[in-house]
Amino acid sequence: MFAVYADSFANSASDPLTGLVVGERPDPVVPEGWTTVTVKAASLNHHDLWSLRGVGLKAEALPMILGCDAAGIDADGNEVVVHSVISDPDWRGDETLDPRRSLLSERFQGTLADQVVVPKGNVIPKPASLSFEEAACLPTAWLTAYRMLFVQGDLKAGETVLVQGAGGGVATALIALARAGGLRVFATSRDEAKRAKALELGAHEVFESGARLPVKVDAVMETVGRATWSHSIRALRPGGRIVISGTTSGPNVDDAELTRIFFLQLSVVGSTMGSRAELAHLVTMLDATGLRPVIDRVLPMTEARAGFAAMAEGDIFGKVVFTR
Repeated sequence: MFAVYADSFANSASDPLTGLVVGERPDPVVPEGWTTVTVKAASLNHHDLWSLRGVGLKAEALPMILGCDAAGIDADGNEVVVHSVISDPDWRGDETLDPRRSLLSERFQGTLADQVVVPKGNVIPKPASLSFEEAACLPTAWLTAYRMLFVQGDLKAGETVLVQGAGGGVATALIALARAGGLRVFATSRDEAKRAKALELGAHEVFESGARLPVKVDAVMETVGRATWSHSIRALRPGGRIVISGTTSGPNVDDAELTRIFFLQLSVVGSTMGSRAELAHLVTMLDATGLRPVIDRVLPMTEARAGFAAMAEGDIFGKVVFTR
């Protein structure tokens, strides 16, 4: 079958695509209790670039089909969205807390292919109101944003939230979902065009990275890391909370702001992906509200290298989606 996969790891951080192959792989074997999903659309994530660098993916697992997110048709003919967190079969409860959990494209072959095989419990019904391209954006970036805001962040309508680094898939999802959830939304970006797009997406006000805000916020959604950490902490009101789900600029901060954290009684909360139940809630929310993911570009999977290159260069606003 056709697939986009990692055959080796990048030679350098500046050239992450050296191990990327677009070609043929064997058809998948379907274990008992699993199902085959014929992929109609799959979206790209930073996780895929990290995989090409050897982060979270072991050399002995190569070659590995990349991709966490997909929407398609399961073995019974149902239109479905794929949940990419694979938990231990005996695990009960929130799959993201299973210490033995994995993601598609880490221990199990991923979604950038004609077919992907997943446990039957990992497929969520896709409503007719969502296209395959839209639905394929949800399982990582949009689910991560949903959990950050409404589960780990516990934000309520009327509160104020700052989204750092408008432009990426998670950040655009955060802005759109926060606005739909009745929050007052601030967003930052170094790029003037991305700030303008954040306003179109629903942000109430936008600012250059590091700029002083007009008010202290109830919560900050942090996916950037080192470059924005101090600004995030300083933007919070006393008792506020920062929810972190990524460190695209690096994890090693120059100043952790520990004094400010304890003196102002701030909460630092980690957030990773989301559960199957939360994905179902997110899908229902989009079906009910008409809210849709921001898609930067749709490419045939045969042109996957161009999509990977655009993400590596930071030249996107929203999601990159591949179709079959």
